[in-house]
Order: sequence, then structure tokens, then C-alpha cells
Amino acid sequence: MNSRRKRSEGRQPLNAAVSSQMARMPTRDSKPELKLRSALHSAGLRYRLHRKDLPGTPDICFGPAQVAVFVDGCFWHLCPEHGSVPKNNRQWWAEKLSKNRERDRRVDSELEARGWLSIRVWEHEDSEVAATRIKSLITART
Repeated sequence: MNSRRKRSEGRQPLNAAVSSQMARMPTRDSKPELKLRSALHSAGLRYRLHRKDLPGTPDICFGPAQVAVFVDGCFWHLCPEHGSVPKNNRQWWAEKLSKNRERDRRVDSELEARGWLSIRVWEHEDSEVAATRIKSLITART
């Protein structure tokens, strides 16, 4: 049984269709992540994906520069521009999304303690602009 199911055992979804839809959301290889990876590759950068040996399993990693990139979804990580808490089951969602943000900060701190720079890219950000920003940070660290 995967860990996502273990955490949600004992809870009944208020809406089975919404629950099913949320369960199908990709945790990797999302469209924003693929667009960013393409832009990074076009910029001449090479990287590793989803390193399980690093806190938070970063979406994109640049080992020599020790840079970890996370592509955060606006809904799941409460984007200041587009993030919102659903009205249905509001308290549960507010706690869930707040815990996601707390986890993000904890992962960033753990990476920093290991000497890594954590970069967060919102899903709505232009991938070319984000790739340029990432490339300049990598260049500065190598």
C-alpha cells in the first residue's frame, strides 16, 4: 500500500468524483515540469530527475552546482496569485495545503543544511524565464 493511502485511511471523501480526480493528479512529469525541462535542456543544461537521496525528491537536480528545482502547482502549494482553498470541506483543505507549505519550507531548510540551493518555480511561470533564472544561479555556483 502506498503512503498516500495510509495517510488518508479512515477519512471518507465528501465527493467521490472530486476525490478520484485529485488522486489522478500527477506527482511528476506534469506539463509545467516538462516545459521547464525542455527549456533547461535547450539552454544547454543537463540534469537528473527526482533524486530520492535528497530531501523532498526534487523534480530537477544539478549535482555539481548543488541546485534542486521544484515545480510547484498553484493549487497544491497555495500560490499567492492563483492559490485558493476549496469551499467544500474548507477546514480540511486549509490544513492540508498549509501542511504542504510547511513541508516545502522544511525541505528547503534540509537541502540548505546539506549545501544545496532550493529553487521553487510556480506552474504558471514562463518556462523560458525560469530556465534563464536557473541557469544564472547554476553559473554563479559553479
